[in-house]
Amino acid sequence: MTADLPPAPPFRDPRLARAKRVDDLLSRLTLDEKAAFLHQYAPAVPRLGVAAFRTGQEALHGVAWMGPATVFPQAVGLGASWNPDLVRRVGAAVAAEVRAMRSRDDRVGLNVWAPTVNLLRHPLWGRNEEGYSEDPALTSAIATAYTAGLRGDLPERWHTAPVLKHWLAHNNERDRAVTSSSVRPRVLREYDLRAFRDTVRAGAVAGVMPAYNLVNGRPNHVSPYLREHLRTWTGEDLLVCSDAGAPTNLVDSEHYFATHEEATAAAVRAGVDSFTDHGTDSSTMVARIQGALKQGLLTEADIDTAVRRQLSVRFRLGEFDPPEDRDGSAGTAAGAGAFDTPAHRALAQEAAEQSVVLLRNDGLLPLAPDTRVAVVGLLADECKLDWYSGTLLHRSTPLEGLYERFGAERVVFAEGVDRIRLRTGAGTFLRVPPADDAADRAARGAEGALDPALLSGRTDLPPLTCDAEGTELALVDWGDGVLTLRAPDGRYLAVADDGRVRAAADQPGGWVVQETFRLEPHGHGHLLKHLGTGRHVQVAADGVKVAAADGNSAPSPGELPSPGEVFEVVMVERGEDAVARAAAEADVVLVVAGNDPHINGRETEDRSTLLLPGHQTRLLRAARAVNPDTALVLVSSYPYAVDPAPLRAVLWTAHGGQAAGTALARVLAGDVSPSGRLPQTWYASDGDLPDLLDYDVIGSRQTYLYFEGTPLFPFGHGLSYAAFSYAELAVRADGRTVRVSCAVTNTGDVTADEVVQVYVRAADPSVPRPRRELAAHRRVRLAPGERTALDFELPSSAFEFWDVAHGGWRREPGPYDVLVGASSEDVRLRTTVVLAGGAAIPRPVPRRGLEAADFDEQAGIDIVDLTRANGDAVRVSAGAGAGELLYRACDFGPRTGRVRTRVAGTGPGSVELALDGDGVRTVLTLDTPTAGPYDYVTLEAPLAVTGVHDLRVTVRGGLRLARLDFTD
Repeated sequence: MTADLPPAPPFRDPRLARAKRVDDLLSRLTLDEKAAFLHQYAPAVPRLGVAAFRTGQEALHGVAWMGPATVFPQAVGLGASWNPDLVRRVGAAVAAEVRAMRSRDDRVGLNVWAPTVNLLRHPLWGRNEEGYSEDPALTSAIATAYTAGLRGDLPERWHTAPVLKHWLAHNNERDRAVTSSSVRPRVLREYDLRAFRDTVRAGAVAGVMPAYNLVNGRPNHVSPYLREHLRTWTGEDLLVCSDAGAPTNLVDSEHYFATHEEATAAAVRAGVDSFTDHGTDSSTMVARIQGALKQGLLTEADIDTAVRRQLSVRFRLGEFDPPEDRDGSAGTAAGAGAFDTPAHRALAQEAAEQSVVLLRNDGLLPLAPDTRVAVVGLLADECKLDWYSGTLLHRSTPLEGLYERFGAERVVFAEGVDRIRLRTGAGTFLRVPPADDAADRAARGAEGALDPALLSGRTDLPPLTCDAEGTELALVDWGDGVLTLRAPDGRYLAVADDGRVRAAADQPGGWVVQETFRLEPHGHGHLLKHLGTGRHVQVAADGVKVAAADGNSAPSPGELPSPGEVFEVVMVERGEDAVARAAAEADVVLVVAGNDPHINGRETEDRSTLLLPGHQTRLLRAARAVNPDTALVLVSSYPYAVDPAPLRAVLWTAHGGQAAGTALARVLAGDVSPSGRLPQTWYASDGDLPDLLDYDVIGSRQTYLYFEGTPLFPFGHGLSYAAFSYAELAVRADGRTVRVSCAVTNTGDVTADEVVQVYVRAADPSVPRPRRELAAHRRVRLAPGERTALDFELPSSAFEFWDVAHGGWRREPGPYDVLVGASSEDVRLRTTVVLAGGAAIPRPVPRRGLEAADFDEQAGIDIVDLTRANGDAVRVSAGAGAGELLYRACDFGPRTGRVRTRVAGTGPGSVELALDGDGVRTVLTLDTPTAGPYDYVTLEAPLAVTGVHDLRVTVRGGLRLARLDFTD
């Protein structure tokens, strides 16, 4: 007789509401167990049958860091598709592969850290490749689609749990953990928050990850915006996961708190639920949490709130359901059969094809089948991966794609590297010893591929030596003098932990790239500096290596220490000579240029210029000089400033993943018409750009929304092999929505996709508004002669702005232009609609006072934290002698007799008030610094004024100005 099994606890009963199940499990956990759950690696609780859980699986454009997986185009490439349906299908494929990979490797997590919804405000941002667009509407549309695919179709049974990155206003890598983004209230609400808000409201998001930076003087990991904004957008429990190491930064680099216990408590109270710190070792973070509890900085209720949010995600993932329910519904469409399927391969190719943007074409493209093609350039035979890529299962380079499409006999190739030898002072040359093939196969394993960082770290390969003949090396200058050197067998020179220089890497890669060098002029030759270590290369008796940390390697007996070997660069062949030969043999030349995603623009490293690197500019000129039928194909993570005028055609694609070459060749051949559209503005020069740390898109006229110059290529731009006509624009407003309809016809002779874009703008705004703003878009496929009618419904919010004078959203009454076309500048139809709204009224300053940060315009001002917990103040920007603030249309009522200011100061300073038109000026002075930056005092002075005036405020010195109050 079998004994009856005890009943399953309520938390394992899928018939109960999720909230009841979460509460039941939470009630069974001890305080120590709950505290341990707050680390990224939450331990198992064997007594309850609860497994270990890890937050964080990178899945930006495929499953990353866990070995071979389908690699889709970079995120910016998916944004260039302007196709939410496509991106939703990509997200579903990635979710299926996450589940399939987890079925054989439990290190693969189901809480995926993707997508990145930071707006591509500035094209020099190193992580441009990770975002979708500079526009919040397009970004949220693509992000919503991707998260919907990652989540799956069942609201209570998710395939994966997506977390959005990186909250908030994060667009610089330089000093990213200590810089503060000064974001005025209008920019915060109309721009930076919007992509997060609309995606969260769509319901497919499990949570967010705060960014490393500070916003308005306060670290994102203790931001009140998590409570004041994020958690008001949905009734679901959102999980907030810290970025790696950021909790420690609160004390160690940002110095925002004195102790880690204080910092940890502040982060938990602000809303951080999972701490990614100290890798897999949770002991340090758990000790900080327990210390904060003992000091009374946290309560058990605070811990419960965070754990409840984490458990809510785990329940949605089906973790506590019976196996038959868990496997049958969530996941395995996500079984082993859903990994690297023919459908996933076809989808990768479709995504790559739709990401190609034709920027210019004077009739050169598409190429005729019998065209003799020269494909040249540093990216011509490359399929580059980035930091958040998986390992390629399949690979297609532009060269391979053209071989496949046109036949190898009709394609000639020249990479364009400079081929050199490096001669030592002793007259010998650097030599790369042959690799041990057996050791190499063993290191690579059955898959045949290994992460570049692992390859470059290998010490089983022999280091470089010197001999009379040496080895010819392929040199590439990626810009700013950053070089890679490659041996004839394709291996890149790299430096491992033992300091030896070896030909060890398939590609540059790793968190610290070990494959980059710089040649520094020195006497009659050059020193070779290894950039990963910052040390110079030396030739020693035991091989070629880099100098020791003190600048000198340990000398052999009788040798003098040296900072580095002085090399003579012996040019064997310049890259442009090889390119010119290839170009002369062909009908058409395709120069494939761009970036390596691990060099000069990536996480931790911003770019310094929009210009194409000099080496690649030389190759382009050489090809064009020999053959005028030259096209430039840019394969890059970000925009460039190039002169398109001398070129027959220009195309751009982000690094397109495993099918990049096939997709590009099909577009070039006309098998598919190019249909990608630019997701961000391409500027003509560096002079068009604001400072990278200037986050005021309104004040400095950034992005297509405000930019008043002439772009190189505008937002939304992209050409086709077909032509499209637009007609029958109609607009109807019913008070809540504006309905826009039009008709589009393919007037060309090939089937093609058109991306119809609807923009709006206030015709007569009272405050600075966007020149035009994307309100809707739709991709349609039309056969030759086919016509389609399109309808768009625009919500009233598409016409609103944040009214700083009254602290709310407002739609001004009056005329609004509705613009329909093929890009933000290529407008085909336009009309005007008159909308009702709330009229502007003056600021009632005696009643509300003025929050200092609620300015209309500013110069030389940064917004900073009012206190560590919440609120904003302002201060003079570093390096500015004074800061100016303008508050328009301030209504002082029948009489205002006095003004009071709340200020704190690290030094003396003053606040000067001036009223336009009557010359009235009042100065309030702080002579002695306050006890601390948050110890505010009140300054008061007479101010006799009536009626409505513009108020100008000048701040000088080391003051924090919090607010201004006016009394009679």
